[in-house]
Amino acid sequence: MSKTLAPGIVARLRTHLDRLYPPSETEDAAQRLAAACERFTATYPHLSEGGSPELFDETDVVLITYADQIREPGRAPLQTLRRFLRDHLSGVMTGVHLLPFYPWTSDDGFAVVDYRRVDPSVGLWEDVRALGGDVRLMVDAVVNHVSAESHWFARWRAGDAAHDGWFIDLHPDTDVSGVTRPRPQPLLTAFETARGLRHVWTTFSPDQVDLDYTNPEVLLAVTDVLLFYVANGARIIRLDAVAYLWKRLGTSCIHLPETHEVIRLWRTILDAVAPGTLVITETNVPHAENVSYFGNGSDEAHLVYQFPLAPLVLSAFHLADTTTLQEWASGLSTPSDSTAFFNFLGSHDGVGVRPAEGLLTPSEIAQLCHLATAHGGGVSYKANPDGGMSPYELNTVYFDALTEVDSVEPQSVQVDRFLSAQSILLALAGVPGIYVQALLGSRNWHRGVEQTGRLRSINRRKFDRGTLEAELADPSTQRSQVFRRLRDRIRVRTGEPAFHPNGPQRILPTAPGVFAFTRTTPDASHSVICLHSVSGREQMCVVDGAHGAYADLITGQPYRADAAGGLAVSLPPYGVRWLRQTSGA
Repeated sequence: MSKTLAPGIVARLRTHLDRLYPPSETEDAAQRLAAACERFTATYPHLSEGGSPELFDETDVVLITYADQIREPGRAPLQTLRRFLRDHLSGVMTGVHLLPFYPWTSDDGFAVVDYRRVDPSVGLWEDVRALGGDVRLMVDAVVNHVSAESHWFARWRAGDAAHDGWFIDLHPDTDVSGVTRPRPQPLLTAFETARGLRHVWTTFSPDQVDLDYTNPEVLLAVTDVLLFYVANGARIIRLDAVAYLWKRLGTSCIHLPETHEVIRLWRTILDAVAPGTLVITETNVPHAENVSYFGNGSDEAHLVYQFPLAPLVLSAFHLADTTTLQEWASGLSTPSDSTAFFNFLGSHDGVGVRPAEGLLTPSEIAQLCHLATAHGGGVSYKANPDGGMSPYELNTVYFDALTEVDSVEPQSVQVDRFLSAQSILLALAGVPGIYVQALLGSRNWHRGVEQTGRLRSINRRKFDRGTLEAELADPSTQRSQVFRRLRDRIRVRTGEPAFHPNGPQRILPTAPGVFAFTRTTPDASHSVICLHSVSGREQMCVVDGAHGAYADLITGQPYRADAAGGLAVSLPPYGVRWLRQTSGA
């Protein structure tokens, strides 16, 4: 079948396909996949030569941003973004998650019209590749669904035989009550087609039409798209909403074995043709389901989003109590040193609360929902099989979510609290992702909601570069204070080997107002004691088993353990200390 692919890779492709399709379809699909891989390696031989033996390290910090996040007259937004990163964040943000930059019709990019084009309003593939030359580029593979105006769906509606079976249409009376729904609207959407009215599977919205992966032609077409992204500079492939990929009536249609098999197939291909390309799965679900996408530690995702972190940290600050956060973090682990959590606090989707189910009580989740709405934000809900509704995500920026409503506290206190939360994110084991609105100290964008009529717009504000630069240059503004302090904090993290994503982590027992843990270098050469106050009152910590002298990586302040092995540290309100031993005596 293939002269350039290793026989073992070809055999693995067949094995994956055998688990997905009947024998009559497997051989043809396997031959075509192998041929696609051969073409790719022949065209891009440098990508198959092997990546770095280390997939990630302490220097990896990813900025999550839209392509048109920062605009200026006469320049493509992708070029403006690259210039801003070079001017302000060079060597600080080593990765960029570029949210969907393809032509789209809704959901701010997640209803893709054409996977292979860059939206001309943001730039060209040349601009994407240039950005990928500066940073490790993460791109979205929005492969569960396409826009209802995409050319693939248009051909299906027109009766094009080549696209027959690419989408799922059912009789409107079909019982789909057991299907897991992330949205409250009906699962099926009616469309006029060349064959008459058809009711099509739309998991997320009537404008986002699900692909049917039971048809191997769909798998082959999407695999070709993934390779196209890698060819154009992607070094991390984000599989958006991948938990819903495979549908089978009579099941929940989420986390099906076939979905995991498709991910394993893609991992096999990427490891073969572009080793070092990372796969990250976006599955906004409870923790036990989420971590299943690590597979056995070498065959599915390299990175899995750490969804419970955002709501647990938010709740800890509002309760001034880290008990639940400590208990949860104590049980965290990954299956291998080639896997890590992708830690984040808020994103373009706000703060997911479904992953907190079973960790926070219903009343604690309800309190978080109240805080979001009290700040003028909102709550998005999902439909339950029993016909009821439950909270799915908080539509708010993280800064406002942390702040008490009608608070009269000084801006400096609010910034300190925000920095303490972000410091937890930066210090925990894993690769940190910083949403651009957090980096820029944004507040809820109410005008955006008024303009679009969509709750999610509240934390998707876009910026004029001149106005933004002026705010950042003014040290009195909240935006400037957050940006400069958070940038400095990131620099501390990336300069400390104990913050390697795979460095061991141990949660320390403390008073409820403090979240404390140690991080240790992978070679066990030294550790850092990380202390984070979630309280507006001074907190006294005593870390047992400490010896000798320490220095705070953030401030340089010295500390010394007593003769009994106790290290006493006083934390001011929302204070943070990252303590590295400077001597053992």
